[in-house]
Amino acid sequence: MSLTEISINRPLLICTVFVGLILFGIIGYTNLNYNLLPSFDTGNLSVQTVLPGASPQEIESKVTKPIEEVISTVEGIDIMTSSSLQNVSVIQLVLKSGVDDKAAQQDVERKIAQIISTLPVDIQEPVVNRFSTDDFAILNISVTGNISDQALYELIDKDVKPNLSNVMGVGDINVIGGQQREVKVLLHNDKLQAYKLSPKQVYQVVAGNTASVPGGNVVNDQQNLSITMDADYSSVALLKDLVIRDNGMGSRIMLTDVATIFDTQEKITTLNRINGEAAIGLQVFKTGDANAVEVSKSVKDRLVELKEQHQDIGLDYVVALDQSTYTLHSADAVLEDLFLAILIVGVVMLLFLHSLRSSMFVLIAIPSAMIPTFIAMSLLGFSLNLMTLLALSLVVGILVDDSIVVLENIFRHLEMGKDKRTASLEGRNEIGFTAVAITLVDVVVFFPMAFAGGLIGNVLKEFALVVVISTMMSLLVAFTLTPMMASRFVKLEHLTKSSLWGRIMLGFEDGINQMKAVYGRMLHWTLYHKRYFFLVVLILMVGSLALIPTGFIGASFAGNGDRGELTIQLETATETPIRETNLIVREAEQRILTFPEVKTVYTLVGTQTGAKGNTENIAELSIAMVDKNDRDISADAFGVLARNEIEKIPGVQVTVIPTGITGNVNSPIQIVISGTNKEYVYQSASQVKSIVENTAGSDYVRFSTKGTTSQVEVTPDRDKIALLGLSLTDVAQSIQLAFNGNDNIDFMDGDDSFDVRVELDPADKQSIEDIKQLAVTNRNGQLIRLGQVASVKEVTGQYIIQRTNRQSSVTVTSSVVGRPSGDVVKDIQKEVDILDLPAGVTVDFQGEAKNQRESFQSLAYSLIIALVLVYMVMVSLYESLVYPFVVIFSVPVAIIGALLALALTMNQLTIFSIIGMIMLLGLVTKNGILIVDFANELKAKGMPVVEALVEAGRERLRPILMTTFSMVLGMIPLAISHSAGSEFKNGMAWVLIGGMTSSFLFTLFLVPSVYLVMERIKEKFQQPKSQLITQTEAG
Repeated sequence: MSLTEISINRPLLICTVFVGLILFGIIGYTNLNYNLLPSFDTGNLSVQTVLPGASPQEIESKVTKPIEEVISTVEGIDIMTSSSLQNVSVIQLVLKSGVDDKAAQQDVERKIAQIISTLPVDIQEPVVNRFSTDDFAILNISVTGNISDQALYELIDKDVKPNLSNVMGVGDINVIGGQQREVKVLLHNDKLQAYKLSPKQVYQVVAGNTASVPGGNVVNDQQNLSITMDADYSSVALLKDLVIRDNGMGSRIMLTDVATIFDTQEKITTLNRINGEAAIGLQVFKTGDANAVEVSKSVKDRLVELKEQHQDIGLDYVVALDQSTYTLHSADAVLEDLFLAILIVGVVMLLFLHSLRSSMFVLIAIPSAMIPTFIAMSLLGFSLNLMTLLALSLVVGILVDDSIVVLENIFRHLEMGKDKRTASLEGRNEIGFTAVAITLVDVVVFFPMAFAGGLIGNVLKEFALVVVISTMMSLLVAFTLTPMMASRFVKLEHLTKSSLWGRIMLGFEDGINQMKAVYGRMLHWTLYHKRYFFLVVLILMVGSLALIPTGFIGASFAGNGDRGELTIQLETATETPIRETNLIVREAEQRILTFPEVKTVYTLVGTQTGAKGNTENIAELSIAMVDKNDRDISADAFGVLARNEIEKIPGVQVTVIPTGITGNVNSPIQIVISGTNKEYVYQSASQVKSIVENTAGSDYVRFSTKGTTSQVEVTPDRDKIALLGLSLTDVAQSIQLAFNGNDNIDFMDGDDSFDVRVELDPADKQSIEDIKQLAVTNRNGQLIRLGQVASVKEVTGQYIIQRTNRQSSVTVTSSVVGRPSGDVVKDIQKEVDILDLPAGVTVDFQGEAKNQRESFQSLAYSLIIALVLVYMVMVSLYESLVYPFVVIFSVPVAIIGALLALALTMNQLTIFSIIGMIMLLGLVTKNGILIVDFANELKAKGMPVVEALVEAGRERLRPILMTTFSMVLGMIPLAISHSAGSEFKNGMAWVLIGGMTSSFLFTLFLVPSVYLVMERIKEKFQQPKSQLITQTEAG
C-alpha cells in the first residue's frame, strides 16, 4: 500500500502525524537563538606578545621572528602576517579551509611553550586567540555619573561590571576609558643626585619593605593553624615614612625627600565619550551559544535597575551600538516579506483554482512543510539569522510546487468524471514520479552549497540545509495531506455568470484558454522555424553575458549595504601625545554632531577597532545615523561629507570605513606587497599605492606600516661601563625603571589590591638631555650619569614593521566609494600586472578581493556539481541520456533574464545574486520536466512528435503558469524591500524574478524545439539500423 493510499484510507493518522510535527516545530522555534549571521569559526588565530619598553625593531628581532619560526611548522596555516610595533608583537594566522581551529590553536600554544625560555626575560606570556562570528561586541555603552572619574571607574569596576557579567549569556565586558587606582612614587632626578642615590636603589628599598608570603603551619593535637606574613603597603603614610638610607647619628633619607607620592589613577591610555560628553565605555560580548537579542535585552534591563539604584549619584548610560537592533530589524523584515509572499501565493492559487477551498489545499503545504523544519534547525544547532530566514522566505514558492502539480492533475482526473477518491489516488500516482523528480532537482541544487569550502561554505550551510529540509517536507505534504484533503473536500467549481466572482473567474479562464491557443500556434510555428528561434536566443544569451565585462553589471563580494553606521578613524603624527590627540578629536566630534543625519557619536581616543595595542596618536568615531528612511543621503555619501569636514582640522589623517554586514570594520581593498629585500618592498608598495590612489572609486588609501616615527636610541659603551664598575644589566634596568616604571609592588586597601608604580617624575623625562642625566650607581656607590657610559641620540624608525609569510611586507589599504569593489580591484589588477617589479617582490590581493575570488570559485564548483546532479536525477526519471539534456536547455535562457534584471535594477554580481542563479537551476528545470514528461507520455500513445509537443505545451501551460507566477510574484516583496539588510536580498530576488520570467518565456519554445531536434537525430541513427535488420531478415 502506497503512502498516498494510507493517507486517503487513514486520514486521522496523517492529521495526527502532522499536528505532532507542527507542535514540535513550534517548540523547536522557541528554542532557536536570534543572530545576524550563522555562528562559525572564521579560521583565524592571533598571537599577541607584550615586551614593555621595546622598540618595533627589538620586537621584530627578539619576539616576532622566533615565534614565527616555531609556529610556521604547524600544519594547516595558509597565511601568516605579523606586525611588530612599540611594546607588542601581533602575529595573525589564516588557516586553510577545513582545518580545525581549536586543534591548530593548541598546536601553536605547544610550539610557543617550547621556546618561551629563549625569549626575553621581561616578556609577558604570549596569548593565542581564535576568532568566530560571535567575537563582535553586541553592545557599546557609555556610562556617566555626577562623581569623580576615579569614583566612577571604581563603581563600574566593583558594581556595574560584575552585575552585567552575571547576566545570562554575557561572555566578556571590556572597559574603555577611566583608569584604575594606582599609587605613584615619582622620583626627582635632581634630589636623587643630591643625595647620591639612583632610581634603582630607591626601588629596591621600596620593594624590599613589603612582603606577603605563607609562613607554614602550626600543628598540634587540637588545631592546625596557617601562618601568614602580611607586610603589604596599606596606606600612603607607610610609604611616606619609609627610610631609604640611614646615615647614622640620626641622619636619615626618607622616601619623601627624593620623591612625591600620590594616591591617584593609572596613566591615561584610552578615553571614551558619547556625543561629546566624557564617559567610560563598556563593550559587551556574548557567549558563543547565547541569543544575541535576549542578551542585549537582559543587559539593558539590568542597566535600568542599576540606574535606579544609583540615582543619587546621577548614574546614567547611553547605548551607542546595539547589534540586536539591526538583527531584529533584518529578521522582522524577512518575516514581513515571508508573510507577503504567502499572501501573494494565496491570491495566485485563488485565481487559478477558482475557490478558497482549493487554494487552502495548496496553502496548507506552506506551514505543514515550514514549521516542522524548525525541529531539524533546533537539533542541528541552527539559529534564526539572516540566511535561514532568507531561505524560508525564498522557499515559499518551492513549497507549493509539488502540491500545485499534484492538485492540478487531480482536477484533470475529476474533469474526466472520476469520483474524488479515485481522482485523488490516480491523479497523484500518475504525476508522482514527476513530483519526486521536481523535488529532487531542488534538493540536489541546494545540497552542494552546504559543503562549499571556506567562508562562503560557513555562510551558506544553514541556508542550504533549511531549503533542502523544507523542500523534502513539501514532497511529503504533496504525497499525503494534499491528496487526503482532495479525496474528502475537493469539488469542481461550476462557474456561472450569475455572480461577480463567477464572471471574474470565467474571464480569467477565457484568458488562460486564449493564451493556450495563441501559445499552441506560436509553438507550432517555432517548431518548423527552429533555426531563427535558436539564433534569437543565442544573440540574447551573448548580449546578456556581455553585460558583465562591459561594466553594466559590477561585481563585489556581498554588495554595499547601508546599516546607517560608519566608522571614522583618525590619526595624528606618530609622536603626538594622547592629550593633543584628544583636543583634535574633540573638535572633529563637534563638527560631526552638527549634521542632522547623525544620531550618536561614540568616541574612542587612544585605540581603534583592530588596533594592535593602545597608541596615543589614534582615535575612532563610531557614528550611528538616523533611519535610512528619514535621511536623503547614504552612509557612503555621508562618509565623504564627514571626511571633507574633518580634514579642515590641521594635523589629522581621516579614514572612513562603512560598517559591513557583520558589523566588522575593515578596509575592503587590501593589497600585500612582500619580498626579502625591504627597500624593494617599500619602493614597490609606493608604486602600488599610487596606482590605487589614481583608480576611480578608491578612497582613503593608506599604508599598514603608518610611516616612520622618531625614537631615542641608547648605545652603551661596554668598555666605559666595565671601567666605571657598572654592568650592562645595571644600565638597562635603570633606564627601564626610570622611564617605563615598575609596578610590581602591591598596595592593599581592604580586600582590593592596587599597584605601586615607581618611576621618574614626568618633569624629568622631557628631553634627550634628561636621559643623559639619569643617575646609575656603580658597585662602589658612586653615581654615574648615563651620558658618561652611553651614546644617546634621536633616530627615525618604522612605526610598524610588517611581515607576511616570514618576508618583509607592506599592505596598501583602501575603501571603495561609488563603485563595486570588484570593479575597482579589477582596474587596479590591470595596472599592477604591467608594473616592472624587482625580483622577489610579489603582490597579493587580500580582503574582499580574496573573499570574492574564493567564494565565486566555490559557488562555480557548486553550480557545476548541481548541474551534474540535476542531469543524473533526470536520467533516473526518463531512463534516457537524451531527454535530460533537452531539459537542461531551460537553464541558459534563465541566465538571460537574471543578468538583464541585475543590469536594469543596478544591482551587483555578489555571492547572493550567484546563489540566486544556482537556485534558478532547480526552479527552471521543473518547467522543462513537465513538458518533456507529458510529451513522452503522449508520444508513447502513438501521437506524432510535433503534435505531442504542442499538446504537452498547452496542457502543461497552466501548472507552469501557476508555479512561475507563485515564485515571481512571491519574490517581489524581497526585490523592492528597503528594510534593514534589504541590499543583500534585493539582488538575489531580482535574479530569481528575471531568470524565472525569461525561462518561462523561452523554455516553452526552446525545450520543445530541442526535443524535436533530438528526436530527428535519433531517427537518423535508428533508420540505418532498422534498414540493416530488414535486409538481414529478407536475406
